[in-house]
Amino acid sequence: MELRRFIVIAAIMSFSVPRLAHAADPRTISVSGDAQVKVAPDEVVLTLGVETRHKEIQELRRAHEHRTKLVISALRKAGIAAKDINTDYLNLEPETQRDSDGHRVLIAYVQRTTLVALVRDISRFEKALVGALQAGVEYVHGVDFRTTQLRKYRDQARAMAMKAAKDKAIALAGELGQKIGKPRSIHEGGGGHWSSYNRWWGNGGGGYMSQNSMQAQGPRGSSDTDTGLAPGMISVQASVTVVFDLE
Repeated sequence: MELRRFIVIAAIMSFSVPRLAHAADPRTISVSGDAQVKVAPDEVVLTLGVETRHKEIQELRRAHEHRTKLVISALRKAGIAAKDINTDYLNLEPETQRDSDGHRVLIAYVQRTTLVALVRDISRFEKALVGALQAGVEYVHGVDFRTTQLRKYRDQARAMAMKAAKDKAIALAGELGQKIGKPRSIHEGGGGHWSSYNRWWGNGGGGYMSQNSMQAQGPRGSSDTDTGLAPGMISVQASVTVVFDLE
């Protein structure tokens, strides 16, 4: 009797437990917004390399130190402050090759120094670069035209990217007779600055060329008549991805 009652209760319970309904998936739209602000550069970073070879290590170090000092002196004569000239890299190593018996033979010792100079006045750029080359620089590792107000323009580009994303979401939702609601998530992508000068010197950053919002700041096409340098514009970029609710 007790066993039959247990079976009946268990059967009733198995049929009386309601099935939980799945929560409806949120209705959202995900869009991206990109923007770039064109800015006139107001400073340049020069990265220069000095390299010296000699069989005698003491003579090598003496000659290399002398050549490095000549380059620094040329930069100072171009109007660059001592505090804006720094040594970024030092290296001293033997250079060898294998002889006919397969043994390594010393050819020379090689010392390399990389100097980084901040040119705060663009009109001094050409004089600084030419002077450094004449003083003994073998390598120009980088010429980076920059703006001292990068944060200001990056914030401006970010605001433009956000507006571009919202406008895009409104347009896409409107095509289907929908309206967007509050943003569910916001993600900021890669940003930074890009200059055609960097590409010319071999340090170009591809991938910054596809933008859907652009605004120019500062004088365009201005030139320095004393040096022949015609500064163009650098691009400060921002990218965002926003997920909006659909009403």
